[in-house]
Amino acid sequence: MNKLLGIIMLLVLAVACNGPKQQATMEPPVKAPFSNVDTLAINDWWNRSDNPIVNLKVERKDVVAFGIYTVSNNVLKLSAQLFPLYPNESREVRLAIKEGNSWKEIQKQQVNDLGWSALFRVENWDSSKDTAYRLSHGTEATFEGLIRKDPRDKSEIVLAAMSCNSNKDRGDRANYVRNINYQNPDLIFFGGDQSYDHTEHTAAWLKFGMQFREIFRERPCVTIPDDHDIGQGNLWGEYGKKASSRAGSDGGYFFHPEYVKMVERCQTSHLPDPYDPTPVKQGIGVYYTNLIVGDVDFAVIEDRKFKSGPEGKIPQQGPRPDHIRNPDYDPASIDVEGLELLGGRQEKFLDEWGKDQNPAMKAVLSATGFCGGAHLHGRKENRLHADLDSNGWPQTGRNNALKAIKKANAVHIAGDQHLATVIHHGTDEFEDGPWAFVVPALVNNYYSRWWWPEDEKPGENNNDILPWTGRYLDGFNNKITMQAYVNPESPSKGGGYGLIRFNKDDKEVTFECWPRNADVPSGQSKQFTGWPITVSVD
Repeated sequence: MNKLLGIIMLLVLAVACNGPKQQATMEPPVKAPFSNVDTLAINDWWNRSDNPIVNLKVERKDVVAFGIYTVSNNVLKLSAQLFPLYPNESREVRLAIKEGNSWKEIQKQQVNDLGWSALFRVENWDSSKDTAYRLSHGTEATFEGLIRKDPRDKSEIVLAAMSCNSNKDRGDRANYVRNINYQNPDLIFFGGDQSYDHTEHTAAWLKFGMQFREIFRERPCVTIPDDHDIGQGNLWGEYGKKASSRAGSDGGYFFHPEYVKMVERCQTSHLPDPYDPTPVKQGIGVYYTNLIVGDVDFAVIEDRKFKSGPEGKIPQQGPRPDHIRNPDYDPASIDVEGLELLGGRQEKFLDEWGKDQNPAMKAVLSATGFCGGAHLHGRKENRLHADLDSNGWPQTGRNNALKAIKKANAVHIAGDQHLATVIHHGTDEFEDGPWAFVVPALVNNYYSRWWWPEDEKPGENNNDILPWTGRYLDGFNNKITMQAYVNPESPSKGGGYGLIRFNKDDKEVTFECWPRNADVPSGQSKQFTGWPITVSVD
């Protein structure tokens, strides 16, 4: 009896030693090199109060939040995202695949305490068959998913595209999950602003993953960060230099480079290897690359990282260096020699990528559109003639990018603008460039935008479906032909997602634009007015 009592006492003491008081005094094994960002998930994170973003103190059986992956050139890259770990917990994550009725462990990786992710890279992957996978941590925590076989035998490849997951609505995303899983795309693309919590990326990224993991649990997914993800309202990366202010208009990144690297590691490490991995300034990495799914070749580019900042480089046209309100200014005056958009490295990549005509079709994925495709910003009273945050500027860089995309017979897919549009770009002449689809914001109750020409007149070659379609010059004198747009008065306040269908036999691309509140499985819901739109890319 005395021996039994002794064992019970030892167990009680063990539980007590691992209680809240003991956790409060634990020392983190890794100290973050920054202190003013990601505070909810770094250092002694367990001592933080509850936060409005996401519960970080999950039960340990739930500590593996999600996995996210791509397969390219027979290489599987899969990122495991965990909730924060206590100092006394293992940093090891295990990857297993299902063979027959049993699981076979194929790799182990270490979790990075900055961002709480781990990357698995598996070469010689057999992409001819579906393969179930399981991520495991400790004795209880698991996450299971499916590595899909490459759909090269399908005549139509479908991409679902989204961006701008505003924190004004922290609820679930059940409508998106239901609709997109019903439509069953082959690839998912999140084009940036997965986080609007700026300085708390890990918590916001975990929230995003819990909202959307059921649509990328069983299919490949491309995620790229945009300005809000790295803590800035706007971003002109200027090869990774240090920005002098959080506004960033002089170019560069304001927050600690290790924070930026952590954001990119969590969001992009599962992408195929970059075309040229040479880091930019401050040791910040790059991720521009390409991914072939079902014989459709997707180039993923970084349209912020190399872009020049406007402040101090061009004549300022208003109270802010990036806003032009004077409609009588000379657009040529801001297209100054030496300014860059994609930068020479990415222009070379696009040129080489475009030369390979073996894939059946091509598309370019990036954060934002290559023109000024909005007039009213944030509220109807705020009319901007030109917004230098858009990729309509610098005009020479914009035209270089569009000519490369057109040469590849590709379409362009982006987000960011909180205003869905389909535009046929022009460089030297109207409509001599590629087609582009800027998809709507997932949640469009934050800084909405409107396409609203000041004279309220249609352009030439308008389509009579919406009042202001046809040929226009944007605020940079770029030639654009507006085919469709979704202003905030539309259903779901203009929020929703894009679905892009690549018909390999006919060399046609169909753009679909669905409201957030649509019920696609019911068969009764309609797309936004103006969609679907089918274009030829042959």
